[in-house]
Amino acid sequence: MIIGYARVSTDDQKLEAQTDALEGAGAERIFADKITGSARSRPQLDQMIDQLRQGDVVVVAKYDRLARSLRDLLDIVQTIRERGAGFRSLAEDIDTTTPAGRLVFHVFASIAQFERERISERTREGLQAARKRGRIGGRPPALSPAQRDEVKRMRDEEHRSLAEIARLFKVSTKTVRRVT
Repeated sequence: MIIGYARVSTDDQKLEAQTDALEGAGAERIFADKITGSARSRPQLDQMIDQLRQGDVVVVAKYDRLARSLRDLLDIVQTIRERGAGFRSLAEDIDTTTPAGRLVFHVFASIAQFERERISERTREGLQAARKRGRIGGRPPALSPAQRDEVKRMRDEEHRSLAEIARLFKVSTKTVRRVT
């Protein structure tokens, strides 16, 4: 049986393009998650893997829909293989039911991981260069220094709860907790 798996990261994104491609590839059943690829638990992926049988083939539109990291991708494909099933990625034309397909799969996965690491490295380098020029990267503070002082005063002198202070300043309780 050909089984499709589709995933989008947010509820705003649509699954139709992926499901259309999977149906076009002959998928008889499609499992779909609306969850970030870095999440360890993906209910539909877990259910699909539980239902795999010898000879099944899992098909995805692109292999990054299955996993975000090389390690995760290799682990999932290994689990699929342990169930006696194969793996196909339509966009990358990978089919692990053949020796050549397994080789291509590992090469593509390595290249994708390398590219993610290079992006991360370039980001770190850019932030370091900006710091040397006196710029600080990241999000601006949620509270000004004066607001931080007021939060401390309200907490210490008025004994207000974190939740109450957070509501007053329109920030999260975690932000208030970091100040106090």
